[in-house]
Amino acid sequence: MKLSKLMENIEIKKIVNGNNLSDIEITGISYNSKTIQKGEIFVCLVGEHTDGHEYAKMAYENGAAAFYCEKELPEINAPQIIVESTRHQIADLAANFYDYPSKKINLIGVTGTNGKTTVTHLIQRIVEDANKKCALIGTLGYKLSGSDSYHDAKHTTPQAPELQKTLEMIREKNIDYVAMEVSSHALEQNRVGGCDFNGAVFTNLTQDHLDYHITMNNYFEAKAILFKGLKEGCFAVINNDDEYAERFKSVVKDGVKIYTYGIKSKADITASNIDFSIHGAKFDCEILGQMKKVNLQMNGMFSVYNALAALSAGIAMGFDVDVCIKALEETKSVDGRFEIVAKKPLVIVDYAHTPDGLENVLKAARELTPQNSRLICLFGCGGDRDATKRPKMGKIADENADIVFVTSDNPRSEDPQLIISDILAGIKSVNTQRVFVEPDRGVAISMLKNVAKEDDVIIIAGKGHEDYQILKDKTIHFDDREQARKVFC
Repeated sequence: MKLSKLMENIEIKKIVNGNNLSDIEITGISYNSKTIQKGEIFVCLVGEHTDGHEYAKMAYENGAAAFYCEKELPEINAPQIIVESTRHQIADLAANFYDYPSKKINLIGVTGTNGKTTVTHLIQRIVEDANKKCALIGTLGYKLSGSDSYHDAKHTTPQAPELQKTLEMIREKNIDYVAMEVSSHALEQNRVGGCDFNGAVFTNLTQDHLDYHITMNNYFEAKAILFKGLKEGCFAVINNDDEYAERFKSVVKDGVKIYTYGIKSKADITASNIDFSIHGAKFDCEILGQMKKVNLQMNGMFSVYNALAALSAGIAMGFDVDVCIKALEETKSVDGRFEIVAKKPLVIVDYAHTPDGLENVLKAARELTPQNSRLICLFGCGGDRDATKRPKMGKIADENADIVFVTSDNPRSEDPQLIISDILAGIKSVNTQRVFVEPDRGVAISMLKNVAKEDDVIIIAGKGHEDYQILKDKTIHFDDREQARKVFC
């Protein structure tokens, strides 16, 4: 694409060395000075920890044809497109370069603190069971279909160039629908700028990422961006039981159809008479006045909410109710989401890494714990993340489990022992008979063997599908599921 064409619809402050923009061919977009290819435009991305302007000279030496920056680069003799914010305007650049692929597909965004991954997978299954093609983009990577394997992604929602490139590839393969997880970081940083969403789904809003957003109001405002951007004819699916439900409804424009779901409150799609067993959750479902029976293979109240969210999205997209329900019933748990890895004792691995997530998982596990048996919880908290949730999670584990193992998650640059001390501050009494502390996560999982009895239930929480652990000086291979199988299978 010619540089002059790429700059169309971009809000530009100033152009330096811009006499021949129509002569310069741009072959791609890069914000990594080491991997940039000759002919690409280099974006001087200003992030939380780095400033791309410092790497502009290296990018120039490595073949950058032009620069997208926030200030003039005197030492570089190449076109410089100066904008207000590269971080927020990289999305405009990427959408332009790939010719706005989301306008040509049905893009469904799912946002919320918990449940995004499961809901997108359920939506993908519903769409495919309705004989349509559906891709998925999210925490585990992207999949071009339900039967496809995951392709790696660095973020829940990729940075704009990668996202737009993926959407364009999906469009080229004639895939009509995409279910995408949309994180609060992606919304606040405008990574999804240039995306036209046909629908948005809200799961829940509880404490997470306050190291970044600082306040819950800021966190809400970031999530609300997805719903504010919906246009007439689109749909919004909202969890009516969540305390933020009314606020989300209030930001939706006129002409956007709202579908609500819930268990405790009056809603368009509701669940009642819910029953849990080792085999899953059964419930009666009222769908816009129509009664149906649903038998999920997934377990826990959070799974019922996730199913209702996906069912609501399926109905909003116009798919047959029975097709939607059958799709839900035939879906097993998503990788690392309440995933059973051993039966005696019952060992469950889950991604829960927030106070609300941990509480939901422990309550679901309690439903499966036989009388006179014990619920055991092993978890830690991530380093370099919101420290205020650590004692809260300690308190939740203390109150909802019979035995607690406190260990490391991804400590990153923090001292694991200090993270553990923050967690222990929320535990009423660090009784050595019921509270075990072991910073080495592998050793902690091994210790479960000496404590758990055959009929006990064990929750290993925090990392779920992750197959790595981020330490201070390196990242190592580590998978809770592998570790648990070594110990119990």
